Amino acid sequence: MADLSFIEDSVAFPEKEEDEEEEEEGVEWGYEEGVEWGLVFPDANGEYQSPINLNSREARYDPSLLDVRLSPNYVVCRDCEVTNDGHTIQVILKSKSVLSGGPLPQGHEFELYEVRFHWGRENQRGSEHTVNFKAFPMELHLIHWNSTLFGSIDEAVGKPHGIAIIALFVQIGKEHIGLKAVTEILQDIQYKGKSKTIPCFNPNTLLPDPLLRDYWVYEGSLTIPPCSEGVTWILFRYPLTISQLQGGRQQSCGTLEEKWKPVNCSFFSSSKPALFIFT
Repeated sequence: MADLSFIEDSVAFPEKEEDEEEEEEGVEWGYEEGVEWGLVFPDANGEYQSPINLNSREARYDPSLLDVRLSPNYVVCRDCEVTNDGHTIQVILKSKSVLSGGPLPQGHEFELYEVRFHWGRENQRGSEHTVNFKAFPMELHLIHWNSTLFGSIDEAVGKPHGIAIIALFVQIGKEHIGLKAVTEILQDIQYKGKSKTIPCFNPNTLLPDPLLRDYWVYEGSLTIPPCSEGVTWILFRYPLTISQLQGGRQQSCGTLEEKWKPVNCSFFSSSKPALFIFT
């Protein structure tokens, strides 16, 4: 069983009152106002905010992460909806794919809800997290919710052990076949509110390490409002590769802003370091 002391020792995440939740719903936000999110979304002022810089000198090796192997049980999704919500591109998954093991609570399953893309206007900076302050052209998030403890993702958000996110850095190189169905229809959903159904999407193609043993782990938050904490982040060491054409199609989506939140540089001054397992 992985050492979860870095999670258990973190501050409790108080539940919001109903009127506070209603106040936050429907609020317009953008990345250019990211520094002001805390005025409307109080969780954005929290101690465990994401993203962070992964500092190799401060991260701590945890061999216990090998005791229970990270185990994604993903299935091919048929008729997936790809949506432009005005902030990013989302792939909404209808088939039940689950994640367990690794740093996650033993015996718990986390259901894959969606895949989100984060990128910048240029290839030099698009990822939200950085590694030794190095950014990548893009970052993908596979967002899961704890279906063992909760009945929906809405119930899981903001709760301890409620959300788990696999983050994948992306570099420019060869075409990524698994993302081809998504990138080919981006020209049809360039504007906010547009969506299109693709016949099939296989989330297994997004996992770059077949042994799933080289990754960082830390306890943080959502990187978009309401910025709720209680999120277990699993960031793979080896990046995905997409072609320049595929990356350009992402950047050309008309109404989308730059898709990343600034790094929380104060994270390690008040928190335990990220754990990692590299073999």
